[in-house]
Amino acid sequence: MSPANLNSLYNDLRRSFDTNPCDIARCGSLLAQLKSALIEAGLLLPQGQKNLHDLTIARDILEIGAFWSIRAQDIPSFDRYFSQLQTFYTDYSSLLPPSEREFPIRGLNLIRLLTQNRIADFHTTLESLPIRADAIADNPYISHPVNLERWLMEGSYSKVWNAREEAPAEEYKFFVDSLMGTIRNEIASCEEAAYESLPLKDATTLLFFSNQSELLNFAEKRGWEINLSASSVSFAKKTEEKQEIPKEKIISAALGYARELEQIV
Repeated sequence: MSPANLNSLYNDLRRSFDTNPCDIARCGSLLAQLKSALIEAGLLLPQGQKNLHDLTIARDILEIGAFWSIRAQDIPSFDRYFSQLQTFYTDYSSLLPPSEREFPIRGLNLIRLLTQNRIADFHTTLESLPIRADAIADNPYISHPVNLERWLMEGSYSKVWNAREEAPAEEYKFFVDSLMGTIRNEIASCEEAAYESLPLKDATTLLFFSNQSELLNFAEKRGWEINLSASSVSFAKKTEEKQEIPKEKIISAALGYARELEQIV
């Protein structure tokens, strides 16, 4: 692909990405073409000396791809884009001009690790960031996932829920919603073990749903019984599996071992 065509596609990508709402389908098509062009030019995973202007454009394309992946709810794609960006953020960080998207993307990666319950990877990644520990509080893109991790460990789920409205970028809300899905399932399991039933109003509040309709959809997926006339939800108790102990076999085996021991002695 000629440089002129690459620049044309790149400008088209920026326009489609900045459109409100973002043209998800168009961006996906353009990104596929541009990644092929970057491969041909040796810019997808660059090595050695490269033109700084070309490197900057390549980084910008991959960063748009990372944000596009979240908007398209394609997490594997986000993982690939983030992995490809590491070369630009590490090997060429001192050569390229700073990117305003770098820390938003790094923050998204941290929240992604939280949603996957990869706490050890979260802390390892956090420690490797090019930012001083005492400066994290001043960076909203990094402090947001750091606060989320602390609140999750504390069990302060209401703070996690409220953090959605404090997200430093719209894409962060996708991962906060994913975290809340995990939290709701944990709370639901506790409710099933602790109660036989609950008023619909209380269950809606405990599970951080905005309205009763959301609760009813959730309850249906978990197999709960809804009594609209009584405004209550009943939890299906899982029957405990009874396992019969083979007493005769155990006694027979024990006697056999005892006889063998006597013969040894």
